[in-house]
Amino acid sequence: MISGVGIDVVKIDRMKRWISNEDLLERYFHPEEIKDVMKKRFNNRGLESLAARFAAKEAFGKALGCGLCGMSLRNIRVGLMQSGKPELLLYGDAMEVFNKGGQGIIHLSLSHDGGIAAAFVVIERYNAVNNPCMENCIFPEVKK
Repeated sequence: MISGVGIDVVKIDRMKRWISNEDLLERYFHPEEIKDVMKKRFNNRGLESLAARFAAKEAFGKALGCGLCGMSLRNIRVGLMQSGKPELLLYGDAMEVFNKGGQGIIHLSLSHDGGIAAAFVVIERYNAVNNPCMENCIFPEVKK
């Protein structure tokens, strides 16, 4: 059963400042992502990769339905399968939040063109048990 979908877009030029700022990279990206991007940093591919990876993290939060509350962005990693297909790998608090919603699969698609990087995430659950967001986020009361 599809439990959530999310999409996000990022301007690739926005990453020009990020790619040379070690503090920003370490705050938002897994060490393996940083290593992958740094191999490409001297051409536009590094910026495209960084922008697509950031978009994937934001799209994942949207697919969960509550954003990225209760998790560190660096614990959400974009990796590549042997086939070259991108995948989202979760660690630590990100894995805990995801697992609170039940077992499932995260599907990821990335693209970049015309100065924009995009990511699309679909969360498919086998046995949805609850909304993982309710325990990790504080929602304001609805005033009548």
